[in-house]
Amino acid sequence: MRHILRPNLLLAFILFFALSASAQKDYTKFVDPFIGTGGHGHTYPGAVMPFGMVQLSPDTRLTGWDGCSGYHYTDSVVYGFSHTHLSGTGIPDYCDVLFMPTTGEPRFKNTEYSSGFQKKNESATPGYYKTHLDKYNIDVELTATLRAGMHRYTFPSTEQANVIIDLQHRDEVLDSWIEVVNDHEIIGFRRSRSWAQDQSVYFYAVFSKPFKTYGIALNDEVQTGKAKVQGKNVKMYIQFKNPGEVLARVGISAVSAEGAKKNLEAEMPDFDFKKIQKAAKAAWNTELSKIQVEGGAPSASQESAMQAVNSRYPQPKPKTKVVEPDYAKIRLTTFYTALYHCMLAPNVYNDVDGQYRGLDQKIHKADGFNYYTVFSLWDTFRAENPLLNLIDRKRTLDFVKTFLAMYEQGGLLPIWPLASNETYCMVGNHSIPVIVDAYAKGIRDFNAEEAFTAMKAAVNRNQYGLDSYRKNGAVLADNEAESVSKTLEYAYDDWCIAQMAKMMNKQADYTEFIQRAQYWKNMYNNQNGFMQARVNGTWYAPFEPTEINRNYTEGNSWQYSFLVPQDVEGLINHMGGKANFGAKLNELFTTTSKLSGTEQSDVTGLIGQYAHGNEPSHHMAYLFNFTDEPNKTQYYINKILNEEYSDKPDGLSGNEDCGQMSAWYVMSSLGIYNVTPGQQQFQIGLPRFAKAVISLENGKKFTIINDGATVSRNNIYLQGINLNKKAYNKIYLDYASIAYGGEFEVFTGTLANKLFMQGLEKPTSAITDEIIVPNPYIVTSSRTFQQTLPVEIKCDDTGAKIYYTTDGSTPTANSTLYSTPFTITATTTIKAITIKGSKSSFVDEGTFKKIRSDLKLTLLTKYLPNYADEGDITLINGIHGKANWRLGNWQGYQGNDLVAVVDMGQIKPVKQVSLGTLQDSRSWIVFPQSVEYLVSDDGVNFKPAATIKTKVDIKDTRVQLQEFVTPLNTSARYIKIIAKQYGPLPEWHESKGSPSYIFADEITVEN
Repeated sequence: MRHILRPNLLLAFILFFALSASAQKDYTKFVDPFIGTGGHGHTYPGAVMPFGMVQLSPDTRLTGWDGCSGYHYTDSVVYGFSHTHLSGTGIPDYCDVLFMPTTGEPRFKNTEYSSGFQKKNESATPGYYKTHLDKYNIDVELTATLRAGMHRYTFPSTEQANVIIDLQHRDEVLDSWIEVVNDHEIIGFRRSRSWAQDQSVYFYAVFSKPFKTYGIALNDEVQTGKAKVQGKNVKMYIQFKNPGEVLARVGISAVSAEGAKKNLEAEMPDFDFKKIQKAAKAAWNTELSKIQVEGGAPSASQESAMQAVNSRYPQPKPKTKVVEPDYAKIRLTTFYTALYHCMLAPNVYNDVDGQYRGLDQKIHKADGFNYYTVFSLWDTFRAENPLLNLIDRKRTLDFVKTFLAMYEQGGLLPIWPLASNETYCMVGNHSIPVIVDAYAKGIRDFNAEEAFTAMKAAVNRNQYGLDSYRKNGAVLADNEAESVSKTLEYAYDDWCIAQMAKMMNKQADYTEFIQRAQYWKNMYNNQNGFMQARVNGTWYAPFEPTEINRNYTEGNSWQYSFLVPQDVEGLINHMGGKANFGAKLNELFTTTSKLSGTEQSDVTGLIGQYAHGNEPSHHMAYLFNFTDEPNKTQYYINKILNEEYSDKPDGLSGNEDCGQMSAWYVMSSLGIYNVTPGQQQFQIGLPRFAKAVISLENGKKFTIINDGATVSRNNIYLQGINLNKKAYNKIYLDYASIAYGGEFEVFTGTLANKLFMQGLEKPTSAITDEIIVPNPYIVTSSRTFQQTLPVEIKCDDTGAKIYYTTDGSTPTANSTLYSTPFTITATTTIKAITIKGSKSSFVDEGTFKKIRSDLKLTLLTKYLPNYADEGDITLINGIHGKANWRLGNWQGYQGNDLVAVVDMGQIKPVKQVSLGTLQDSRSWIVFPQSVEYLVSDDGVNFKPAATIKTKVDIKDTRVQLQEFVTPLNTSARYIKIIAKQYGPLPEWHESKGSPSYIFADEITVEN
């Protein structure tokens, strides 16, 4: 059990780390904090301790997706050095409490106090960062403890050496204040809103030299004579006279200024910069040494063989000298930087006395554990958390206890908690697999009954489509966006709950949740072999597996059709067996088809349609182990390791996502990967180093040996496996084999040994009890029709019978037995179920609407392809869009007005006409300024009939509907509708100047 260390013990530990550093091997020399700061990695290079509360780092970018961490490698201007940063997220936040040293007259605008810097003067190692400010000729060095940061500024000779403290920096400030305590000490507070809607940060700063003067500004105007100033735009300067070197110690806290002071005094009691830097390095070496890798260069026998080949077949000498990269060093650097990234988050969030701010915004005290924040669970449950279950079990226990504290204080297990806020970011409830994986692997010193209650509460709430999921056996696209992804992720979470129920001997719960774990079957379209959205009782159409659309979370059907880690063998059976499954999986990696649909910046690192830059793909290369071609797992793992990672700033193929991208590299380099967290099997891939030693907390070591490892990019394949010196015939390892320690040795060669591979025992991932009957589905050409509509009903289980109704009643075994297609001639609601033995599916339901046959619509401006709904007939199909526009039942227009003409076929009396519209101005969707109606008898000459102006201002940011309705009381054949765009978004809008959208659905004509 972890205990909160008293301040004097904390200092003793820091000193111990410093004294013992010389006895450790220096793994920090292989870490390059700049890896991931380029491209779309979104990491930062600054000073931080493992899982530290303080991340003291430069801020070089204020806006934009690639500025999420506050830093990008391509930047050449620095605004200052703030104390909190996010590692690899796709949404910006943090960068709190900015310090910036300057010279000359103090300035408060960041464009004025910022400075250029050059990469040649910038360096970073774990726990240390250095740069030079060209504008001011100031050297800046940073280091950190767990809860405090230390700045060292070396000023040139000057009468005006300043430190700017900017509390307005980056996020929207809700409140802030600064107070001068004396000529060495400053305290302050900042409450802000960004991704986290309500974040509080207190700081306590102590300077090594007395400042001669200071000024606290409100709205960039110094408040003369005031030692404390409060407001939403508070900044200050302190000024020294020719100080030479100035150091600043800064403690932070989410609890109070007193808490920040306690943190500072406990962890950083003096200005010994080198001591803190040395202690940080030692702490990092302790963490990094948990996995010791070496080798990767050709063995002596390989070198001898190569020399023999070269002597027999001499190679011509190149005309110019070829300098080969040091691949061994590159691989070590990439590996240990990845391991370093795995330890940047989550972050300790309690003060040294155990106090922390909970999700209820009240102050609590952690009893016997550390409380953490920044859990990117949708990402990290896949590899990061299983890795920490191996090498950091005590901290994993703290994570679980943190989850339970969040449940107690917020009523819900965390989804994506950030700084005492639940952001609800991403889909699923993935603290559940983290808890279950920990419990399954023996981490049990927590209240399992409370955890089980919390897990059930999480998945039984009515939020994010969970009600649709429970009612229909799938999240329906009629009810919820990203329905396919949500169904698949929820089904996996339910499988985890079933495993927890089994371990806790809760049979009734196991039965319920193992059935729910199979709901993925209701998203699988057996006709095309893809996971496809269900809408109005049938499959979403038109369907293209490469299309990124509202039915998937940051991906497409290719990237979600293999996301059934809890029932891989069930998926194999649905795809027609191992051969078909293997062929489909191979097509994922080899298809030349391109992404289509909505542009999605997260879908990167493409190999075919496999997207390594985003997490849902991460387990897929290992699925070949379930087929008769495990050699393809080795082939693609090698390909991904070589192509999607490097030791360069853009060395990550996607967002780092708080350690997940790097954890995949670490685990895959070791040659093991947990495809199904919550299950104890690790897939065997391809060990990348000649030797890797995993030091376990129980004192044992698990050693992985691959004498055939090579630093070249060539493919190598398994030829044999030993476990503890005995031949091993499985393509997976059980967790116990690792946890008990031992030696795992693989033998590799350059040719795939398919005979050996096929003889290995396959891993297991199958749901074999409480098998459900998949839902039926209705097959029609459209959900609307003008005369008649043929209807067919199918089910993927050919052994099941289908029963249906057309009168709105719920079907049973006494309803009409479906045998052949039938035709409907009026608006009809069809309901169907499948029954097999004593088991029944959920009810599948669709309403098919007969629409007016006398109306024809001509669109004179084209809708956006990503917001097309049913295409050209959408605006007259009789189906009105819902307020949740993400369901896709709206047509979107941007950059031009909506202009449409309705032809009624002949001159008719028209009583009234209307156009339905939607506004969500935060999402750029704005009501038309006005809608004009014109009428004509010939379709050429139109005369104005009415103009209706909007009743709602763009500043009303609620999502709402508005009907532009008007009586016409005239006769005409043609009606022209012109909906006028709002135009560029206004100055106050965060996307000011961008063109607004019109979202329209349904032109209604009453005759």
